[in-house]
Amino acid sequence: MFAIVGILVVMAAVVGGYLLEHGHLRVLMQPAELLIIAGAAIGTMLIANPPRILKKIVQSLAGILGGSKFNQARYLDSLKMMFDLLSKARKDGMVALEADIEEPDKSPVLSKYPWFLKDHHVRDFVCDTLRMAISGGIEPFDVDQMMELDMEVHHQESADTISALTTTAESLPGLGIVAAVLGVVITMGSLGGPPEQIGEKVAAALVGTFLGILLCYGFIGPLASNLSKLAEEERAYFHVLRVVIVAFIKGSPPIMAVETARRAVPTHVRPTFVQLEQACKNRGGASSTGADAASQSAAA
Repeated sequence: MFAIVGILVVMAAVVGGYLLEHGHLRVLMQPAELLIIAGAAIGTMLIANPPRILKKIVQSLAGILGGSKFNQARYLDSLKMMFDLLSKARKDGMVALEADIEEPDKSPVLSKYPWFLKDHHVRDFVCDTLRMAISGGIEPFDVDQMMELDMEVHHQESADTISALTTTAESLPGLGIVAAVLGVVITMGSLGGPPEQIGEKVAAALVGTFLGILLCYGFIGPLASNLSKLAEEERAYFHVLRVVIVAFIKGSPPIMAVETARRAVPTHVRPTFVQLEQACKNRGGASSTGADAASQSAAA
């Protein structure tokens, strides 16, 4: 939501300042210049990136416009889910979790958290790790290293997406110059004509440079920066899940494991001790914070 507001602010500031200087909006309407810049930018993106990264870029941009999903409600819901799952393992043994992690959608515990079932990265991260823990004979340090490796691979995939978008942003000023040069070429072919016609063609050429710089520093560059911050938020979330699992495997009681993980939550979205305690005590009811997380994410 804030990204949309920021885009509108940039457009309002640029157009508003232009109008205050008695500029004419019609001069900025240059479809040919926009076609050259936008088309060339998309083309360079297709040349430089495989389809999987292009698909990830589209998905990531949609996520930026929707706001971050890693809010306090999401963390609280996740810690409650882990507490319920680990409490079952504490009571009935780790083997009791086998049915839950093999078929999460049929699990009495995990089926209460639809967001968990839909997010295959989080689901696989938790279930695959617990699957290894159930097999036995694995040291906590080895489990921790395995999760760290998984996080590094996932983070590198996000970094590839950010790099692709950043490279595209950096190419836009140059593509704006290309459009401007083509405009100058057209202008040179019109020398000798009416001064008004030559002036319009020069203005059109300069608009190409303007659009390239604006798209780079006003839109695509900031979106890439936003995407980088979202990737860090996702990494912090996975780290919290890693902490709670490792703490339990080391022998901590479920309530101690989730409290340890709560301390790893970033402070601006960290639930309080009382909030976590109340959520863990409400073990019999269905997840309520998942819906809160979705609504807060939409409002973010």
